[in-house]
Amino acid sequence: MSKILIVYHSGYGHTRKVAEAVLAGAQEAGADTKLIAVGDLDDALWAELDTADAIIFGAPTYMGGPSADFKKFADASSKPWFAQKWKDKIAAGFTNSAHMNGDKFLTISYFVTLAMQHGMIWTGTGMMPSNTKAATRNDLNFVGGFTGLLTQSPADASPEEAPPPGDLETARAFGARIAAVTARWIAA
Repeated sequence: MSKILIVYHSGYGHTRKVAEAVLAGAQEAGADTKLIAVGDLDDALWAELDTADAIIFGAPTYMGGPSADFKKFADASSKPWFAQKWKDKIAAGFTNSAHMNGDKFLTISYFVTLAMQHGMIWTGTGMMPSNTKAATRNDLNFVGGFTGLLTQSPADASPEEAPPPGDLETARAFGARIAAVTARWIAA
């Protein structure tokens, strides 16, 4: 069984809701999966990250990039980076913002760069976008992420209201994909 850790920051609860959906999808696909909020990191959780088969990064997009709390975690990851403790682990990422675009790709690009610096193996969504005239907001991958999972929550919506069901179902499918890729990677 693969071990997947989802390390995330959520400012208002929307990104945590996405993290929980990614977790559910990975667990349903058979992975041993755990959520780690960046504010909860201690020596034991840092050690657990070092033993994971995959690490999924998650943060809201604020002002064109990942939240400062997530960035603090990324900066602190220089300790495992120096020893290359995350080298050859599977990596993936997700973000949420108030607008459909919201410069989310800059956050995903940041995650890719972080993973590459650690020598990790990046995995995208593997999903086609919902881009037909018949598409609805609740279709799988409506926001259209390839490199990472993209979700959207209106600025005035509570976590109970958003992200919408289609984005959460996309998050579950993303979690299942990461579990499948990780299982295949560790079996090779």
